[in-house]
Amino acid sequence: MSNLSKQQQKEWAKTLFISEHLTQAELADKVGVSRITMNKWIKSERWEELKVGITLTKSEQLKNLYNQVGALNKFISSKDEGKRFADSKEADILMKLSASIKKMEDDVGIAEVIEVGRKFIEFTRRIDVEKAKDLAALYDAFIKSIL
Repeated sequence: MSNLSKQQQKEWAKTLFISEHLTQAELADKVGVSRITMNKWIKSERWEELKVGITLTKSEQLKNLYNQVGALNKFISSKDEGKRFADSKEADILMKLSASIKKMEDDVGIAEVIEVGRKFIEFTRRIDVEKAKDLAALYDAFIKSIL
């Protein structure tokens, strides 16, 4: 890991901490720092709280956006017959909510990229352990290249 700066190592460790279920020792080994450094980063940067926040945030935000769209559509449907359409303000809100939903559903963050790779490597490990090791090394290099 000598080719990564301390900041890059920290970001890599943070990403792995959030997306994978590794021990502090495994994380430290993977990014090339001591366990003491890893422990310090986790505590000082409050990664435990971040991990919980990230796992809830995206799904909760999407749920809230869908609830808002549903509530607005229900309001529009409750209008008198012949007036059951969105006025310009309601249409603008629906358009903005829809754009926000699409953006959130389409955005793929580093955590999702890592999660897909982790699942694929776990799948491969059940079939061919040696191939899984090779894939894990390649995937680690890939992730480092996009950080």
